[in-house]
Amino acid sequence: MRSKRWISACGAALLVLVSGTALAKEHGRGHGKHEGKPAREYRYADYDREVLHNWYSERRGNLPPGLAMRDELPPGLARQLVTRGTLPPGLRKKIQPCPVELVRRLPPPPPDYRHVLIGGRIVLLNRRTYMILDVFHFEP
Repeated sequence: MRSKRWISACGAALLVLVSGTALAKEHGRGHGKHEGKPAREYRYADYDREVLHNWYSERRGNLPPGLAMRDELPPGLARQLVTRGTLPPGLRKKIQPCPVELVRRLPPPPPDYRHVLIGGRIVLLNRRTYMILDVFHFEP
């Protein structure tokens, strides 16, 4: 009789442990709203924006392709460059590499992200998913 109680008590304790672990996994890390996002939220800081603005001011007369006024996006396309948005397929063909001298002045981007030029803007873009982390527009 005692052995049946002992087995029943052990079985109940095991059931409680297993169900507790299953509930903890359901509400734990890696599930829900943070999937697919970078480990830390990255944005161009005020200092980075100042560096970008100064670089642009120094080269106003001799700008690389992608930053010249003739490369400016129409208003409808410019509205599609939204922070935390996805780059539409129509704008993907307008991506140009960011000048190396400018990339050297900026902090390194998170893994899978890069600084690119799109129609007079520096965009921090995910290479695989085309998610936009931040956008800096050069003011003329």
